[in-house]
Amino acid sequence: MTRSQDRKGLKRTAFAAGAALTVVAAVTGSAPGAGAAPASTPGTPKLKLVAASKAVTADRYEGNAGVYLDLGTYVTVDNAPLEFKVTRKSYKDPIVAQQILRDGSKVTTKALPAGLVKDFGGLPDFLEISIKNAAGVEVQKSKSNFCPNNASGRLRPDAPATSHYPESCSTNPFTLGSVWGVEKGWAANTSAFDYDRPVDLAAGEYTVKVAVAKKYRDLFGIPNDQPTIKLTVREISDGGGGQGGVGGVGLTARTAPGAPAGSGGHGASHDMAGMAGMDGMAGMGGGHHFGPRGADAPTPSALSHALEARGLAHHLGDGAGHTDGSRVAPALKPATKRPAGRAGVAANVPKPDLRSLPAWDIAVTDGEDGDAAGKDYLAFSANVWNAGPAPLVVDGFRKPGADLMDSYQYFYDAKGKQVGYAPAGTMEWDPRIGHEHWHFTDFASYRLLAADQHEIVKSGKEAFCLANTDAIDYTVKNANWHPNNTDLSTACGQQNSISVREVLDVGSGDTYTQYRPGQSFDVTDLPNGTYYIQVIANPANRLQETNTKNNVSLRKVVLGGTAGARTVSVPPVDLVNAP
Repeated sequence: MTRSQDRKGLKRTAFAAGAALTVVAAVTGSAPGAGAAPASTPGTPKLKLVAASKAVTADRYEGNAGVYLDLGTYVTVDNAPLEFKVTRKSYKDPIVAQQILRDGSKVTTKALPAGLVKDFGGLPDFLEISIKNAAGVEVQKSKSNFCPNNASGRLRPDAPATSHYPESCSTNPFTLGSVWGVEKGWAANTSAFDYDRPVDLAAGEYTVKVAVAKKYRDLFGIPNDQPTIKLTVREISDGGGGQGGVGGVGLTARTAPGAPAGSGGHGASHDMAGMAGMDGMAGMGGGHHFGPRGADAPTPSALSHALEARGLAHHLGDGAGHTDGSRVAPALKPATKRPAGRAGVAANVPKPDLRSLPAWDIAVTDGEDGDAAGKDYLAFSANVWNAGPAPLVVDGFRKPGADLMDSYQYFYDAKGKQVGYAPAGTMEWDPRIGHEHWHFTDFASYRLLAADQHEIVKSGKEAFCLANTDAIDYTVKNANWHPNNTDLSTACGQQNSISVREVLDVGSGDTYTQYRPGQSFDVTDLPNGTYYIQVIANPANRLQETNTKNNVSLRKVVLGGTAGARTVSVPPVDLVNAP
């Protein structure tokens, strides 16, 4: 099993969380319990751009293309929460964004300008950043998007203790609905500054000016504040000594060389460390590569900055005296014992609705370690998600000494009371390096079909550890904005486990990147022409659902080129152009 993680944050310390603590002192500057002055319009959030620190330091490592900046700027929110609902009816329809205005029990909506929001990753071109060198010459100018769900923290002690909004913005190309929000009395990190593109700055001193774009100042009534931050870029040689730490000025930013953008899901790094840095890993693990012809091209992470770097800083999470929005979920617990009595569930009990998304991240590769040399492989990413209204809950129970667990699907009424169960196949232990956890069998299958849609090649991927890697539609009924098992470390068990619980929550999906040996399609001997990647959820119908008619998706691909230099072109799915 493979679960990919965005590697652009792996070697970067978690300044997003540390800066959240600084915001309290930098913004309030008053006694505990003091509140901000109310805005003139009830129910309308009062927004302000602030810098948590006056100076930051970024490390440029020898051989890297540049530095990755987390400037520690925040949008503070008061008087009312900042909330958005972002949806599209189908892939044929444009994305529609609404601001939700809450004044006590009164709720109104305000449509954002058509075309302003182009995807589910946040408000585009929200920040304008100018970088000048010591001589006052502008050397870099850029714009940056803003995800309101980004790593954040409280402004003052009387603000809500935790945020009920989701913890990230979705980058899955087939997302259908998102909720973005910042609690009243909180601040959201805006410093997602071009992490997919390193900033080419030589060692030295710089001045960075950050401002909110005029269209957003006008739209949300944001003052034209332009925080100025002193930036020091340090050159670090190979002998610089590992990960380093956050200095007194507030930021150390570093990353793996050539880190590109991509989307969250099952990839080599996730199998090896659960989350980025979960087990103290500094890199992406092993010698595996991803993407076309050995290029590193993992899919993008949908996690907040603090969650991406979890394990690299010890103060993350909600605790005494601090909160940064990066709550770490406890391990999921299965039922205390194997179910007894007659299996079954009433027809009207809520059930999950598993749906497959079209494949994306499609590329012809020369294979991974363990694949046959000299062959062409068609690799891709795929996602099965749960549209609800109930979570998919599967428990595995192991007989002493057995290599398999017996699996059961559990059912709950509207109040969360367990009201039934049904056998659901088996779970198996995968001992391979990079896996080493329990897989639930027959959750999904992948096939390459010919133009007439008969099967040509079947993927060897048939067993899965379920995890909520992607927020596909958080506007559906009963969507869980804070799913527990977002990584394998809390979902898949250990070799000595006697029982395991795996859950796919409502609104979330599980992405697998099919790059591992035996998972991608061997297309070496296939003629050029049109094919379809078929993704099937619940292929053996071992899981009970509300609807099985939406379990299959197809993605058209066109193979070309010659042996050893095969190409693939991927037509868009209606308005979604995500090859």
